[in-house]
Amino acid sequence: MSKGASLARIAVLYLAAAGAGLAWLLVGPATPWLVLDTLLADVVATLVVFAGSRLWGSSSCYDAWWSVAPPLLLAWWWVERDPDADPVRLGLVALVVGLWAVRLTANWAITYPGLPHEDWRYPLLRARAPRAALLVDLTGVHLVPTLQVFLATLPVLVVTRSAREVGWLDALALVVGLGAVLLQHVSDRQLHRFTRARTPGQVLDTGPWAWSRHPNYFGELLFWVSVALFGLAAAPDLWWWVLPGPVLVLAILLGASIPMMDARSLERRPGYQEVIDRVPALVPRPPR
Repeated sequence: MSKGASLARIAVLYLAAAGAGLAWLLVGPATPWLVLDTLLADVVATLVVFAGSRLWGSSSCYDAWWSVAPPLLLAWWWVERDPDADPVRLGLVALVVGLWAVRLTANWAITYPGLPHEDWRYPLLRARAPRAALLVDLTGVHLVPTLQVFLATLPVLVVTRSAREVGWLDALALVVGLGAVLLQHVSDRQLHRFTRARTPGQVLDTGPWAWSRHPNYFGELLFWVSVALFGLAAAPDLWWWVLPGPVLVLAILLGASIPMMDARSLERRPGYQEVIDRVPALVPRPPR
């Protein structure tokens, strides 16, 4: 199947998923809590994406949902916002989330080869429990990431309920968010150029990649820190809603994403151990 046809199918799948989530919110059974209603709608949408993954035999149908779901959640929470919610803060967080989502989704579309391609990590996850491969695929590849993104996006809900005036913390959140998007963009552009021109076994260790083995991951972490800062600025007393998001993202990066990527690089690039010895895994610093 061509790349264009594959992207068209996934776009239709995402429209169906978003429609299913919206239908749940409009006509499904309601609860007394907006956060629970949107969580259930998010899960319904994810189940639609999972159905598409099974239909086309590729769990990578889910990959871009990571960056598509947060703007959809933001849009619904904006519709259901408190009338007194500060419009300036709403606009700033929408700007950061929108830029991040467009950039990350576009980066996925550029690098996506088309169906039936699947991320190399997914078969490894299923291989750990071959008798429960379908359950692993449903939970580990689809539902768990959905819950992670939902929890990390909760500060946006806090912003839509707060009338607190914009202050210096919002300015910091904006700078961190824009810097995160820029860092991811520069890192990914350099990675694309390197991938096209590299020779087998060559290691990328220039530019941002000289200061961090995974600068794009660090940009992702900074984005969620920015979202949390907006939530903290909107309601400092709700820090227990706001801070778990970036902490969870950090745990995912350190506990799963970075170890798996480093192990793969060690298998494919003989000189990568030297990079591990002198370049930090995540937080940038001058190399040894």
